[in-house]
Amino acid sequence: QVQLVESGGGLVQAGGSLRLSCAASGRTFSNYVMGWFRQAPGKERDFVAAISWSGRNTRYVDSVKGRFTISRDNAENTVYLQMNSLKPEDTAIYYCAANPNDLFTSATNYNYWGQGTQVTVSS
Repeated sequence: QVQLVESGGGLVQAGGSLRLSCAASGRTFSNYVMGWFRQAPGKERDFVAAISWSGRNTRYVDSVKGRFTISRDNAENTVYLQMNSLKPEDTAIYYCAANPNDLFTSATNYNYWGQGTQVTVSS
């Protein structure tokens, strides 16, 4: 089992920045690919970004490229999502997730999930 706890969400004006954190416990953190997803009200849970075990490889949805950066600190068992130039359409609950295999973009391929953290971007 892997336990994931997100933090860092909040209310920010458009153009602002937030950094989300996801602290992991349980099995060896560095064995897992980590991902960030988001879910807006009435919508499906969508892929945002993923990072490989070592941190060398990353993947992003097109809408956040150049604005969001995913990173990880395996010594601290934490994955981060730095979000800059935020837009109202980024408003959602953000979830971190883990899987042992690949930089998947489908939520169904992730085995472990956090409880989510709310990000609200005002216009």
